[in-house]
Amino acid sequence: MATRDYVNRQPKPRKTQKNRQQQRKVSVIRIVVTFTVLFGFIAGLYWLSLQPFGQNTVTNTPNNTSDAAHNPADKPVQSISDDPLPELPKEEWEFIKILPGYEVQVDVEAVKSDKLFLMQCGSFRQFDQADAMKATMAMAGLEPQIRGSNNGWYRVILGPYNSRRDAEKDRHKLERVNIHSCQIWLWNL
Repeated sequence: MATRDYVNRQPKPRKTQKNRQQQRKVSVIRIVVTFTVLFGFIAGLYWLSLQPFGQNTVTNTPNNTSDAAHNPADKPVQSISDDPLPELPKEEWEFIKILPGYEVQVDVEAVKSDKLFLMQCGSFRQFDQADAMKATMAMAGLEPQIRGSNNGWYRVILGPYNSRRDAEKDRHKLERVNIHSCQIWLWNL
């Protein structure tokens, strides 16, 4: 890595009067060009606003009069206000008169399923961690179980539930005490 020699370095050349005047000329030229372009843009927009919309603005010269006789675009355009709009027909809706007399009765039977649901909220290698989660869930008013497996994992579960909706209710209770890891599955233990 090269070291810098601060003692022997050459000072930067100072801006001379000529350089400053040259920079001012460039900035004045930029300002003049910017205002000229802006003024031209505004003048063009003003000119466009004065032009009639939808009419042919090309004037007929002696060279193109033969084309104008055959050009249908040069015919006078009728304004829309010449023909009044027809009145809208009055609409009558039948269902407004008919609906109040109808009543719908539906026989709803509760859907019964032989499926049972289980909610697993944690799986731990150590029994102490599973027991701590079980205690937190018990403080929320639920009765969890700890199930051990052959491979040394301890699962904290709730259930069985007859419907998924019942399991969802308990999951919402657990979310209020900051347990968000619960999953609802079909019972297969």
